[in-house]
Amino acid sequence: MESIKLLLTVTFPNYLQSLPIPDTLGGFADLTGSDMLRLVPIIGTLAAAVYLVVSAMTAKKDEPPPPPKVNYNCVDGDKDKVVHSFDVEDLGNKTCFCRCWRSKKFPYCDGSHNKHNDACCDNVGPLIIQKPEKSS
Repeated sequence: MESIKLLLTVTFPNYLQSLPIPDTLGGFADLTGSDMLRLVPIIGTLAAAVYLVVSAMTAKKDEPPPPPKVNYNCVDGDKDKVVHSFDVEDLGNKTCFCRCWRSKKFPYCDGSHNKHNDACCDNVGPLIIQKPEKSS
């Protein structure tokens, strides 16, 4: 503790008094190269302190967390992208596909969006693909 007291009461004030700080801004032009080098640590420390204070004052404090994953129930969670491909001819007359990611029969809709919509005040529904009736 004694060494910290010595640093704050004797060493640091002596260091500051020995610095070649000019009386005016124009006096900086009269400083020699070695005088300017002696000012680098204190100017760097002051610049870092000002930067930290300004950064703390301008930081966004109430930034909302990122939205949760849509695919939170991990349909094919081991893949980078979930892709399903179907041949239109194999779908039958009408097929409903899930768009809420909550279906237990994914990629087909099982009506899970109704419970999801009630819980989240959402309005998602299925994608319905229907073949047109053949006209004669």
